[in-house]
Amino acid sequence: MPVARGPQISPRSALLVGATGIVIALLLGGMALWVANSSDSVDISLGDRTFPAGQVGAQSREIDDRGPILYQDVGSSGTRDLIVQHIGDDPETGWLAFSARRIGDPRGCFAQWEPDSRTFVLAVAPDSDASCEPGIVFDELGCGLERYPVRVVDGELEVFLNEDFDEVAEAFGDDDGSSAEPDDAGPDLSCPAG
Repeated sequence: MPVARGPQISPRSALLVGATGIVIALLLGGMALWVANSSDSVDISLGDRTFPAGQVGAQSREIDDRGPILYQDVGSSGTRDLIVQHIGDDPETGWLAFSARRIGDPRGCFAQWEPDSRTFVLAVAPDSDASCEPGIVFDELGCGLERYPVRVVDGELEVFLNEDFDEVAEAFGDDDGSSAEPDDAGPDLSCPAG
């Protein structure tokens, strides 16, 4: 019984296809290098840039009644939990936002508000097998925890998450974007040097 032969590729066709593939790969590689070298910096921004934390009047009353507000999984993929705190009587000033746990601690470790002492105490979630040092105390300003810049715009609280320091500086009129509020507004929210 005769066997049919499939399509045959000539050596000339194979060489042409191979050369075309090499030229395309070189062009793509050259374009990638050109794009990479055409910018002085590379901006990497994972997740949301800002978090709308609500209307300042309602949020300040909630914090006065129940304590600082914990927001879970803010602008990330299950990794960023933050606490919003208000200090003072004026809802337009005195806002802080900081991480609910120390850098490097597992998610099961978190800063828990203690209303009697007006401090946060590092605790381990009941359903967690996390390993951390419970009992470490942080003041009401969250000193020792990672801070996020905040601002009030038209009565709404905005937290800068993956901040571009130029953008934050422009928002606050700062040179470096490091302050959480304009210098002349509200209570002293700075942490002691140390």
